[in-house]
Amino acid sequence: MKTCLIVIDVQESFRHRPFFTEHDLPAYLQAQNALIDGCVAQGIPVVRVFHSDGPEVAENPFSQVSGQVRPLQGLATFDAAATFTKSRHSALVGTGLDVWLTRHGIQRLIVSGIRTEQCCETTTRHASDLGWDVDYVTDATLTWDMVQPDGQVLAAADIKTRTATVLQGRFATLCTVQQALDRAAA
Repeated sequence: MKTCLIVIDVQESFRHRPFFTEHDLPAYLQAQNALIDGCVAQGIPVVRVFHSDGPEVAENPFSQVSGQVRPLQGLATFDAAATFTKSRHSALVGTGLDVWLTRHGIQRLIVSGIRTEQCCETTTRHASDLGWDVDYVTDATLTWDMVQPDGQVLAAADIKTRTATVLQGRFATLCTVQQALDRAAA
């Protein structure tokens, strides 16, 4: 089964958000970089997706003019098989990624990137609904604590657990980095 790694929204824009912390960043980058390096070593195409939206002003870190829609410092350098820019949560909406995947005979996607419960989860659900097999590498996703409607903090670790719970067996196969690489090689 032909596989492709998708690296979603791993960009400097997030450093300029009030919720950004480096707490989980080293472990995330280690997993993300191992996944990228493993895919490159196996000849698996790696697709980069950036997020850009909102007003095109320098103060908006997700605008092109901000200069922050670029790879996150610490991310492994790689030659992307393709690069897409999205303005919605799913990397498959309005980007042409779906067409690229189909043209290249991709049947399985490995999903990784930022944020676990937003663009990574949404892309996973969308891809599954469109018929792709999806391997979701939770360790190669990153998110931050969120404030719930009642004012309580929902920890990033709990968000990742919740995302894994709702995706497993319904929309994706949960994988470690090594499991995703092994499945891609099979």
